[in-house]
Amino acid sequence: MDSQEPKLAQNRKDDHVNHALEQQHQAIPSQFDGIRFIHHSLNSVDQHEIDLSTHWANHHHSLPFYINGMTGGSRFTKQFNEKLALVAAETGLSMATGSVSAALKDSSVADTFTVVREINPNGFIMANIGAHHGVDNAKRAVDLLNANALQIHLNIPQEVVMPEGDRDFSNWLTNIEQIVQNVGVPVIVKEVGFGMSQETIQHLIQAGVQTIDISGRGGTNFISIENNRRDRLDFSAISQWGQTTPESLLEALPYHQSTEILASGGIRHYTDIIKALALGAKATGISGLFLKKIHDDGPQATIDMVHDWAESLRLFYLLLGVTNLDELQALPLYLSPELCHWASIRNIDVSLLTKPK
Repeated sequence: MDSQEPKLAQNRKDDHVNHALEQQHQAIPSQFDGIRFIHHSLNSVDQHEIDLSTHWANHHHSLPFYINGMTGGSRFTKQFNEKLALVAAETGLSMATGSVSAALKDSSVADTFTVVREINPNGFIMANIGAHHGVDNAKRAVDLLNANALQIHLNIPQEVVMPEGDRDFSNWLTNIEQIVQNVGVPVIVKEVGFGMSQETIQHLIQAGVQTIDISGRGGTNFISIENNRRDRLDFSAISQWGQTTPESLLEALPYHQSTEILASGGIRHYTDIIKALALGAKATGISGLFLKKIHDDGPQATIDMVHDWAESLRLFYLLLGVTNLDELQALPLYLSPELCHWASIRNIDVSLLTKPK
């Protein structure tokens, strides 16, 4: 290993967090605003009947959102993992770390990840690695955190724009299939904010993947982050590459019987959570917003936000006249012309979403 490589890797992790925090100050239009529920003036729900829980990756989760990670691998990012782990422990939220690749290469930064398990010994924790890793590294990542599940992230656009990024993706699907068969914990394959297509979802199902996070465009933008790190070549022209989270959820519609769908990317508040769930997600992952809240206001304010969101979700369920996720996903939705057009040209039948069931 080059003597400068560990330092460069830690600097890259710091850059990712700093740029992600900067992006949280940008107001980005969201296609979630083009999704509406049909109001009914009567319902028969008692708030005490409402159950927000959901089930994915062979685990019962009390809340339908979780902390999606992007931190760890440097002294600076350790503090975020530490504080986010405290939030997860206090609220019962599931939590993912950022890519553990750094710790697999450099054991001196392992504690920037293991701190998550130390602070939250009984929580549901997901380790995270890239698809270029094989089974041995997947097992090492799981063992490092005593993880309940493994996230494998897909990030081709980021790698292409990253100055030091990978340039060979030929073994990714083979690696995923072998990891699913051998790692010993549930595997979640996720994008990093560029969305997924029907074709990608089909390939992952054929590889044995049971849980897929479609992670669409609209949240942390890794093309912009990596472009800001470049000295030459400008990739700003493709900064809006990929499918949005609502578009990706439409792409996933035909596969709800074959796999579990999670949704992340541009979740701004509890109303986006509800809409993603209504479009078929089992839960929603949030990274940038939690990162900013921890950075600006600290763990206790973030814990309070989680509790407020949970109470808001219960009241939103009450407003809609539903008591659980199955009932929510049976509600008819209004979709914007833009989303309907996307579904039309992609041959996706949205009638199950827009008609009463």
